[in-house]
Amino acid sequence: MSFFSKPKYSKVNVKSRDGVAKGLWTKCPESGEMVFVKELKKNLMVVPGSGYHFPLPAPDRIQSLVDHGTFKEYDGNIRSGDPLKFKGLASYEEKLQQNREKTKLEDAVVSGTGKMDGRLVSLAVMDFRFLGGSMGSVVGEKITRAIERGLEMNIPVIVVSASGGARMYEGILSLMQMAKTSAALAKLAKAKIPFFSVLTNPTMAGVMASYATLGDVILAEPKALIGFAGRRVIKETTRADLPEGFQTSEFLLEHGLIDQIVDRHDLRDRLINLMNHLANHLQPAPEKSSAAKKKPVVRKKPVAKKTATRKAPAKKI
Repeated sequence: MSFFSKPKYSKVNVKSRDGVAKGLWTKCPESGEMVFVKELKKNLMVVPGSGYHFPLPAPDRIQSLVDHGTFKEYDGNIRSGDPLKFKGLASYEEKLQQNREKTKLEDAVVSGTGKMDGRLVSLAVMDFRFLGGSMGSVVGEKITRAIERGLEMNIPVIVVSASGGARMYEGILSLMQMAKTSAALAKLAKAKIPFFSVLTNPTMAGVMASYATLGDVILAEPKALIGFAGRRVIKETTRADLPEGFQTSEFLLEHGLIDQIVDRHDLRDRLINLMNHLANHLQPAPEKSSAAKKKPVVRKKPVAKKTATRKAPAKKI
């Protein structure tokens, strides 16, 4: 008998269950609870038992915030280019196409205007499903336009962030978006128009270092991961043990970097309440219509000047 012969294992054949659809249940990362996916979606992707907040797609987030039927999308046809001709396991063009098919979105942010309790707002919502919510030229441009739209229309601006940071496929062009969005917010602040920043899980790196933390009021969802560099990178750089709960919403609230932690179900009401306090002085500018006809200019006819006539001197009798 050979001492180095391979042991024989019994084979177990698992039969597929016909008629049972995949993706009906999901596991809560915090409690391990199995949750029915349909019930989870009805609950805005919040686990009923533990309160864990799963990422929420941008269209669902917008629907949960604005009044029904009032959202109007802007800049939906802008697409990313491939300035670096990036090649890897898959090219940048292939990555973009795959994510467009997966999410049914053109890029990682949806922007437009909508009403919240009757008040018009400029809104931009990031979607983590699209390349990890990374910020490239299109994301930076659409968020900048959303800010400028608030400035032009004299309405509050709300940005909901969910991002892993700048998009490496676009190199320095992605980093330039940090300066561009920050400059637009400086103009908004000068005009005294409030900007509300909502941080969700995760909000990291270049997004965190730019517009996400420049809000007049900064709100965050419970237990969201928020920071610049990753925990491991910071620990290796500082050679120090990091405190418990580091880079979470609760830690940042305790240390004064955010203003409030708000549950997803309460976010709409909280934003409306804040706008009632901070945006009551704003009078929305009337929307400009490109189809509006110019009023015809009516020219007045010149009035003929009257010439003075001298009366004949009266005859003396």
